[in-house]
Amino acid sequence: MRRIVIVGSTGSIGTQALDVIERSEGLEVVGMAAASSWELLLEQSRRLGVERIALADPDAAARAAEHATVLAGPEGLVELITDTDCDLVLNALVGSAGLGPTVATLGEGIDLALANKESLVVGGELVMALAEATGAHLIPVDSEHSALFQLLDGQRPGSVDRLILTASGGPFRGRTDLDGVTREQALAHPTWDMGGKITIDSATLMNKGLELIEAHHLFGLPYEAIDVVVHPQSIVHALVQLNDGASLAHLGYPDMRVPISYALHHPDRADVPVRALDLAELGQLTFEHADARTFACLRLAREAAEAGGTAPCVLNAANEIAVHAFLAGDLPFTGIATVIESTLSELPARPVRHFSDLYEADTYAREIARGVAA
Repeated sequence: MRRIVIVGSTGSIGTQALDVIERSEGLEVVGMAAASSWELLLEQSRRLGVERIALADPDAAARAAEHATVLAGPEGLVELITDTDCDLVLNALVGSAGLGPTVATLGEGIDLALANKESLVVGGELVMALAEATGAHLIPVDSEHSALFQLLDGQRPGSVDRLILTASGGPFRGRTDLDGVTREQALAHPTWDMGGKITIDSATLMNKGLELIEAHHLFGLPYEAIDVVVHPQSIVHALVQLNDGASLAHLGYPDMRVPISYALHHPDRADVPVRALDLAELGQLTFEHADARTFACLRLAREAAEAGGTAPCVLNAANEIAVHAFLAGDLPFTGIATVIESTLSELPARPVRHFSDLYEADTYAREIARGVAA
């Protein structure tokens, strides 16, 4: 029986992970945490008989504490991980708040199923070094990175020339003018059912920029060897180009339970109630170049990635502030990229020697971004 702690159990990835676990005889949830959705967390914990729970938001934790024993605050999430006897942690938090649980998990030498891409965007070099030092396995959950993880298994060093991440293109694929985009339009993703922040990141293509950085750290290829291609059908999740001219692709209908199940059961595979791919029924698969001129967030992400140091951390912090401001109705859609670019200009990249350098850069970036977004 594999004992699992889920951090972010009330979100899209977390709820789908519970669906996978409840269908499996070999997985058991022994700890659960959420950011602030205390009522749903309590319902989930009671349904699965989980006694150890945590809430990152202190106010939410206080309300939940009237009904159950709850660990509170960011330190509560860390305590949940370090003090629970578990074999695997699924980190499904959204945003840079996921870095703490990632560090706690790997620092304890516990295997990590990572759906929190910001952990690698913000602290990629340090996170990967920590995993190597403790011997913990890091298994990506993002559909694209799970696909690459599987495609690269068994490939010899030097045999991989290029990685290709696919993007659906979001709700504004093909548009060259994004002025006047509304919150409702940006949240209407054509393929995936995700949380608000991730859906907006998909609409701006920042999601692919963050995944570009994530792929670099996970698989060790330089940024010039990682591309993004728009693929509206979302059937091909990633491709690997090899040195002999061959390309390998990972295909399947878009359903996050597939990569979640792979990560939770790795190295084994388990049945998932997803129908087999029917290529004849699909008829055709199409691909387009990503428009980094219209979707400036993709360009900014690559520039920050190549600058290195604290730049990706600043990029991520500014994006979180800008997306929040857009969702609150305080910033136009095109203002998201403006806030990010201004923040990056104000805070040039500095070397990262310790996690404290990242927390400091994150704090400064948020202050500057709030000022620009106001």
